[in-house]
Amino acid sequence: MAQPPEAALTEAVQSLSVSHPQIADSSNPNSTHELSLEERFQIIRNIGEECIQEEELRNLLAKKPEPICYDGFEPSGRMHIAQGVMKTINVNKLTSSGCRVKIWIADWFAKLNNKMGGDLKKIETVGRYLIEIWKAVGMDLEGGKVEFLWSSKEINARADEYWPLVLDIAQKNNLKRIIRCSQIMGRSETEELTAAQIFYPCMQCADIFFLKADICQLGMDQRKVNVLAREYCDDIKRKNKPIILSHHMLPGLQEGQEKMSKSDPLSSIFMEDEEAEVNLKIKKAFCPPKVVEKNPCLEYVKYLILPWFNEFKVERSAANGGDKTFKSFEELAADYESGELHPADLKSALSKSLNRILEPVRVHFKTDKDAKELLKRVKAYRVTK
Repeated sequence: MAQPPEAALTEAVQSLSVSHPQIADSSNPNSTHELSLEERFQIIRNIGEECIQEEELRNLLAKKPEPICYDGFEPSGRMHIAQGVMKTINVNKLTSSGCRVKIWIADWFAKLNNKMGGDLKKIETVGRYLIEIWKAVGMDLEGGKVEFLWSSKEINARADEYWPLVLDIAQKNNLKRIIRCSQIMGRSETEELTAAQIFYPCMQCADIFFLKADICQLGMDQRKVNVLAREYCDDIKRKNKPIILSHHMLPGLQEGQEKMSKSDPLSSIFMEDEEAEVNLKIKKAFCPPKVVEKNPCLEYVKYLILPWFNEFKVERSAANGGDKTFKSFEELAADYESGELHPADLKSALSKSLNRILEPVRVHFKTDKDAKELLKRVKAYRVTK
């Protein structure tokens, strides 16, 4: 019997688990060649906590077989699990739905924001280390749909195109509007910013047009500069605005931490953490009994484990309810809120799942000579705010 449309869409979204690398294969029934427009829309829309605008996204997919998605990062230290695993999940969903992804290695931006003390050699080392992690964890790089672009090289190669765009954006916005974008650098509007940091949002806004991006697929913390890009389209009378697809920001593991911090080791799990380190961090994580809201352990399951494995397995004694496999977050949340699932059992299962994801990364950095040297250098660098 044929599935109802809603069930088919749900299955299409859920089937895009990173644990199924064959998804990018054109012979796979779930490949982009077989997906309907609505299925592609649902898979891509599922990535974002917010989408501006949904109808524009639908129209883009109908008119353009391979939309260009842009994401970027400052090479600023060791990679935490949100940057490593969530980005891999999102990129693989985008490529399997027909998109091309340009990942902007923002080395000049890291210098402007004083990351790694503004040392470009250190910043480059960190950038290479991050790429190694994405390769090891399973980002789909084989089909040629993902490009890593170094901002310094690309801007230098097309300086006559880039800098007039930056200057035009700067001319069309006042200082107050630019300072409102300071969140994109991990800064607050009340901080005393350097001139370089004030220039930064104009450059990031220009990146979107420079890279010819159709979709800005970044975190919610980058929302303000992406909105600035859409406002700039109004200023220059451009009809096709970049679509903003903002993913959820995972909180830190400790109580009250809205986001992970590289300077606080207990707030996040790093991609090359050893099994014992992962177990300890999850054991010490904030996880109040029967409380679902703002529970970082449950958020890890929702945004990392379930998208990766399409299920979450909890192993426990018969006296404590026996083993159980959850297929949806709603089912998990209901058991946890009722007290059927104890925090200790949740944490134990979470640690096991995380370690399964991270094991290939650990192996890679132990067995590959170049990767091992990169990690050694990165760990020696002092993290600067």
